[in-house]
Amino acid sequence: MSGAQRSLGLWMLIALVIGNIIGSGVFVLPAALAPYGAASLLGWAISLAGALMLALVYAWLAQIVPNHGGAYAYARRAFGDRVGFLVAWSYWVCVWSANAAIAVAFAGSLGSVWPAATATPWRGALCALGALWVCTFISLSGVREAGYTAIITTSLKLVPLVVFGLLGLGWVHASAFHPFNASGLPLVSVASSVAALTLWGFLGLETATVPTGVVRDPQRTVPRATVIGMTIAGLATMLACTVVVGMLPADVLHASAAPMAEAARRTWGPAAGIGIGVVASISCFGALNGWVLLQAQTTLAPALDGLFPKAFARLDGRGTPWFGLLASSLLASALIVSNYSRTLVALFTFTILLSTAATLLPYLITVLAWWRIDRASSRWRRMVAVGALAFSAWALVGTGTETLLWGAVLVLAGLPIYLWQRRAVASLPEG
Repeated sequence: MSGAQRSLGLWMLIALVIGNIIGSGVFVLPAALAPYGAASLLGWAISLAGALMLALVYAWLAQIVPNHGGAYAYARRAFGDRVGFLVAWSYWVCVWSANAAIAVAFAGSLGSVWPAATATPWRGALCALGALWVCTFISLSGVREAGYTAIITTSLKLVPLVVFGLLGLGWVHASAFHPFNASGLPLVSVASSVAALTLWGFLGLETATVPTGVVRDPQRTVPRATVIGMTIAGLATMLACTVVVGMLPADVLHASAAPMAEAARRTWGPAAGIGIGVVASISCFGALNGWVLLQAQTTLAPALDGLFPKAFARLDGRGTPWFGLLASSLLASALIVSNYSRTLVALFTFTILLSTAATLLPYLITVLAWWRIDRASSRWRRMVAVGALAFSAWALVGTGTETLLWGAVLVLAGLPIYLWQRRAVASLPEG
């Protein structure tokens, strides 16, 4: 990759990490956490700690294995082509299905500000498709353009989110956190349930490790961007969600489709509610921009290694893997269109399920790859890796039977492509 094509510096990469983590989840999670009250902080603590440990493992691997492709490169280095393909395939499905979910979330956020835009399921689907393809064309215009868009949209959502969280602390009602465990369930069950719900809010911690081929000084930039971006995004998300839980009555919080906007409206007036709706729309669009950039880079490395069809390795004059970008956006579009008759909430839930099922396996295999690659690590690093491994395994099991079945289906769907590619490579003449 030429120096001219290495367009992403530290600040752009940090913006991509923060932007990909802070998307739609922070604006809707408080409603899902309402039944657990203050006890939800236990689940948040577990998720944040687990995500930070995973981010550290990814950062260490980025220093050891500078290959393009993130989790795919680590898995292939540690376990060979078969496991490498499995991780690449799973993560690719995660990315384009996540893009469908975020595009749908953008439509829902826009609908809270402009109801006519999502008055019917078909209008909602068109809004989602419009956002998806605008971001696709931004990425087609070049990596640097997508990076600048990430900086702008991340600033426009991170600053208001932090300001909301800090100001909202003054309007938190202590009674909202009594009783401490409103659900009455054992605290272990509460922590497990909350951590499973908040998992979606931390997906994207690995963002910086994927497009290393277009990053300046990747062995230094990628680890720093991973840890800094994950820390900022995780703390901002946890602060905002916890404040919303303390600002609204439990019954109102549980029934609200836009709890953060509802809290702002009740506290500071209708204009504040609309303002949060605008921030949510910008947040979703910014996350979509970052994930669309990621989908093009996700398929490039395995295609260059002969594990994906070689069409995915085609670059345009700006160094953009245009075929992988367009193919991924087409699949995300098909997912949106094929389910457009669902309500936006049902469609969002379905696509989250699909994306989460696809991303947990790469997380788990990445930690195992670190154990195999970095055998001479310090005791402290080994302790962090043990925690990351336990969190990944627990999260994989805790997502439930339906999610695990979806994951199995997705893995099996990739096997014909792997076998076809291996046959194509084997048939090439030697030398």
